Order: sequence, then structure tokens, then C-alpha cells
Amino acid sequence: MRVTEGGVELEVPGEQTEGVEESVFYNPRQELNRDLTIATLRAYREREDRAETYLDAMTASGVRGVRAAADGWDVTCCDVNEEAVDLARTNLERNDCEARVEHRNVNALMHEGVFDVIDLDPYGTPMPFADAAIGNCRDLLCVTATDTAPMCGAHFNSGVRSYAAVPQNTDYHTEMGIRILISALARSGARFDVGIEPIFTHATSHYVRTYLELEHKPTAADAAIGELGYIYHCEDCLHRETDVGMIANPLETCPYCDGSRLLTAGPVWLGPIQDTEFVTAVRDEIPYTFETAPEARELCDTLAAELEEPTHYDQHKLCKNWGLPANAMDEFLADLQASGFDASRAHYGGTTFKTDASVGEIRAATEDNLV
Repeated sequence: MRVTEGGVELEVPGEQTEGVEESVFYNPRQELNRDLTIATLRAYREREDRAETYLDAMTASGVRGVRAAADGWDVTCCDVNEEAVDLARTNLERNDCEARVEHRNVNALMHEGVFDVIDLDPYGTPMPFADAAIGNCRDLLCVTATDTAPMCGAHFNSGVRSYAAVPQNTDYHTEMGIRILISALARSGARFDVGIEPIFTHATSHYVRTYLELEHKPTAADAAIGELGYIYHCEDCLHRETDVGMIANPLETCPYCDGSRLLTAGPVWLGPIQDTEFVTAVRDEIPYTFETAPEARELCDTLAAELEEPTHYDQHKLCKNWGLPANAMDEFLADLQASGFDASRAHYGGTTFKTDASVGEIRAATEDNLV
């Protein structure tokens, strides 16, 4: 069957599995991801005009590679599946696009040459490809992870194995996944004296997506490692604290409620996950002709306004914990701001927000209107 996406026409196999991540060749749920990828590539090339080569490391139907090639990138498409490679070639020809197509293990390919931009979009964890990608990517590493349960702590042992860190399943579990992933990538980069800087990151649907600008020098790697640390989380009152460094020094009891059920997560990335100026540039590169344009633009607006705090709160979860009814989010955030705290919505859900206030300070600032 044929589908059209982002101005290109694609041949995709038989019945599509919309809503199912296991679709081997073409996943309709990932169209937002791909639209944002193209906008990010445009914004990045506008900023760094030397960037020319793009590796679509798990090309499947070739949709990312075709769309990048149609946008003027020097594209290499790679897949270990022979049928996927044949389909990618067909779709490139259908759209009069030129690209190098490789049927092989992408780790071997990456070790043989350097690319300006490498895009990892595997099914599951990207970590088996991280070392080869970071070691052989010049400028921008684009990474998708769909194994959100391990990253977020819901599948604890799998998360520890894949990311060499301790994830915890908290009320901010989605952001936990983002920061576990970026931490693992930072540590992978450090092994090659490569520093990472996340410039655009989002968690949408069933996946996490981050774009990392790379700097190839030991001091940059040191700086990235300096953004790692631990989160200590109280399961009783939802208080949380962070601690920078590679050695955990967990709290014995919660300083807010004296609860004993404290969780330690890490090492996680505690630094910024966005470059606000770049996120705005990405938004400006999203044409209204993209099917997902309204959603993509709204997401970028939320990301650009989101505070750089390492965890977020869920208003409904807090209010349930306090035994109080929730009020409108705008009113709730306004109360925090009126009390002198920074507060913003977060992109993780309609009732999620970020603030520099502690749990106790949040309650004191808002509870008068929670009636």
C-alpha cells in the first residue's frame, strides 16, 4: 500500500499496524517524531551550515532517509533486514531521491566512517548502538528510545541492565526515563572524550526522543559528566531532592515528612534537556503542510516555556496525596507565581508542571484555593 508523509510518497507493506509499536517497516504513530526530525535537521543546518551527511541507521521503509534526502541531505540508509533495504531503495527511486543504501550491521558501518548527523531509531533501547554512534558522529546525534518501561523504572532489572543506572517508578516516571537515557549517553560519550549537550528533547506517546550536540574534547566530556547525579524521592509525601556527583549520598529520612520510604535514582542527567533558542528555531521550521504541524508547534511552545528543573509534579497526584480537590491548572500555577516561585506547565501531560518550590512550599502557596 502507499502512504504520503511530509511531501513524499512511500510504498509500505500490506496492512499497517497503527497503534502498535512493533510495526517493522512503517509506524504511523511516529509521524510526529519524523516531522520534528525534519524540522530539527533544518534548524540545525541553518545554524551549522557545515552539516551535510546524515545516517538513517535503522532505515526500515526508508521514510526518514527519503525525507532527509528530499531536503537536500547527503543520506546513507542502513538496515540489517534485506527486505527493508529493498523497500528503502524502492521509496528513494519513487521520490527521485539519491542516497547510499547499505544492507549490513549499522555498528560496523559507523565504525568505518564519520557522519555529521546520526539518527538512531531502533525498536527498544538504543544503547547497543550508542558507542559506535557517539564515536563516529561529528555534530548531532538523534536518539529515540521506545523501551520506556525499563527507563522509567517499571521494569527495574531491565532498566539497570540497559542503562547502567537505577531508575525509579515515580510520579515523574516519564522524565525519569529521559534523564536515565541522557545519563547513559553522556557516560558513553565520556569513554570517547566526547561531551554531549541536549538541545531538543521530548517524551511523546510510547517513546523518548533527544537530540544531542557533540563536542569532541576531554573537557567537554568532563563537563557532561559534571551534570550527572542522583534524585532522592519520598514515596509518602512526594518530596524530592537532587545531588550532583557520581557517588550517591542518600537521605536517611525525608526532611519534609520524616517518612522512611525513600527511593534513590541515578546516576541521572540533572542538567538542561533543551536549548530554548534552538527549540524555538525548530518550531519555526515546522510547515503547516505537515500533518502533525499543530501538535508539533504546540509541543515546541510548551518545551520552550518549560522550566529547567530535573523533575516535574502532577497536580492531581499532589492533591490526592493531600486529600484536597484540584483546581484549574492556570489558577494553580498563578498561586505559585504569586508566592514568588517560578512555575510552568510541563509537556508530560495536562496536569504536569515544574517549579522551584518544594512540596511543602507548593502546598502552602496553593491550598487556600484548593477547596
